[in-house]
Amino acid sequence: MLKTPSRLSSLMVYAALILLSLLFLMPFYVLIVTSFKSFDEVSVMTMWHLPESLNWSSFAAAFEKLGKNFWNSLLMVVPATVISALLGSLNGYALTKWKFRGSEVLFNILLFGMFIPYQSILIPLINTIRALGLYNTIPGLVLVHAIYGLPMTTLMFRNFYVSIPQAMIEAAQVDGSGFFRTYTKVVLPVSITSFVVVGIWQFTNIYNEFLFAITITGFDKYPVMVALQNLAGSQVVEWNVQMAGALLAAVPTMFIYIVAGRYFIRGMLAGSVKG
Repeated sequence: MLKTPSRLSSLMVYAALILLSLLFLMPFYVLIVTSFKSFDEVSVMTMWHLPESLNWSSFAAAFEKLGKNFWNSLLMVVPATVISALLGSLNGYALTKWKFRGSEVLFNILLFGMFIPYQSILIPLINTIRALGLYNTIPGLVLVHAIYGLPMTTLMFRNFYVSIPQAMIEAAQVDGSGFFRTYTKVVLPVSITSFVVVGIWQFTNIYNEFLFAITITGFDKYPVMVALQNLAGSQVVEWNVQMAGALLAAVPTMFIYIVAGRYFIRGMLAGSVKG
């Protein structure tokens, strides 16, 4: 008799979750079906209808307009992710395994960077980038994202490195290993999971970022997320092309999560209990 209410409550929970999932996926459904329609099929009244036939011309038009911007995004996001992850790993390693006077104060100051709004530092940032000769360049965006990502990457790596036994570091020191040798021979090999987590986190944030991209770069250097807004047009909005462009722009991040999503979840859970 006690199993019936429990089973009924489980069914209600699953039903609610399925309903919420469908509501969450509704915009994605509209995005997909609209991107496969011709311009004549697109209207508010028929946005829920399936396309009469699969029309790939929207994707061709979107890629023709966004192809260069895709390349700009890759040139930006890959080095920025790698640099911020490596520097964050070194910072986390130094702040956990090589304690020094003032290390906690330094860590707290570094974390303070996470709470500084983009808008508050935008003008001095642009002036600094101009002074360095990196305005309207991809390396300028790489530098900004690599530095602005350091607080978060340092925090994530620090939480992971706390779980590494200090005895491993001390054993390497006894064998004559210094700071960098201990890092490359002992710490780095056990950091693969944390690098996957940080890499996915940084890749997604940098790839989807809009404010820095639109203020630091010009039209020819726009990443794809900034160029995507230009598909709207000035008078006539080709919703099928715009939806196709949005779907194409989402492919890299979706691919990353599909390929390495399980490692991301595993790493996040490990970090949450090791802190």
